[in-house]
Amino acid sequence: MFTIIGADGKEYGPVATAAIVEWIAAGRANLQTKARREGEAEWKTLGDFAEFNAPPVLGANNQPAAPGIPAAPVPLTPAPLAPAAGPESALRWLRLGAAILDGIISAIFVTPGMLILASAGVFANANHPNTAVMFGGIAAIGAAFLLLLAVQIYLLVTRGQTIGKKLLGVKIVCFEDESNPGFVKVFLLRILVNGFIGAVPFLGMAYSLVDILFIFRGDQRCIHDLLAGTKVVRA
Repeated sequence: MFTIIGADGKEYGPVATAAIVEWIAAGRANLQTKARREGEAEWKTLGDFAEFNAPPVLGANNQPAAPGIPAAPVPLTPAPLAPAAGPESALRWLRLGAAILDGIISAIFVTPGMLILASAGVFANANHPNTAVMFGGIAAIGAAFLLLLAVQIYLLVTRGQTIGKKLLGVKIVCFEDESNPGFVKVFLLRILVNGFIGAVPFLGMAYSLVDILFIFRGDQRCIHDLLAGTKVVRA
C-alpha cells in the first residue's frame, strides 16, 4: 500500500499497488509522482519502487508483444507518462523576485513625495519645516499610494497578478481548478486578513515568519495561500 501526492498537491492513500498501476496507465500518475510506502516516512518517486519497475512485456522470441496480443502472465508495466496538464508550480525565487519588484515599484511611486518633504526641511529641520510644502509632499505620497494600490488591486482581481508577478510571469489561481480567484480570495483573504493577523503585536511577527517559511512545503503554498484557497503558478 502506498500514499501518493497527486498533481493537485494533495495526498491520496493508502492505495493498493494495482490501483496505482492503473492510474499510471490512465495518465493520472507517472514514475515521477511522489509516493511513500505505508509505514515509511521517506517520500520517493514511484520509479524508485520495484513494484513499478518490472521488466517490459515480452511476447514470442523475447520480442515486445504486438498490439492486441496478450503476453500473459508477465505483468503489465506502463511507461512513464508526462505530468498532468496545468500550469507548472511557480519557483520560489520567482515569487521572491516578484515581491522585491513590487517593493521597488512602491518606493519609486513615493519618491517624488519624499523629495518634496525633503525640500520642505522635514528631515533636516523637523521643528520648523515649510508647512505648505510639507503638506504638498504628504499629499503627493498619498496620491501615489492610492494610484498604485488601485492598479495593483485591478491586476490582482482581473489577472491574479501584481506588477511584479506580471513582469516575472507568475500568477495567483484558485487551488482547486486554477481559475481566477477574484476579489474576495485574492485581496480580502490573501492580503487583508493575512495582513491583519500579521499586525497583531508579538504574535503577528511570529505568524509572518511562519507564513514565509511555509513556501518550503512540497506544494509551495504559504499560509496566506491556504487561507484564501489559492496557489501561485507560472503564467
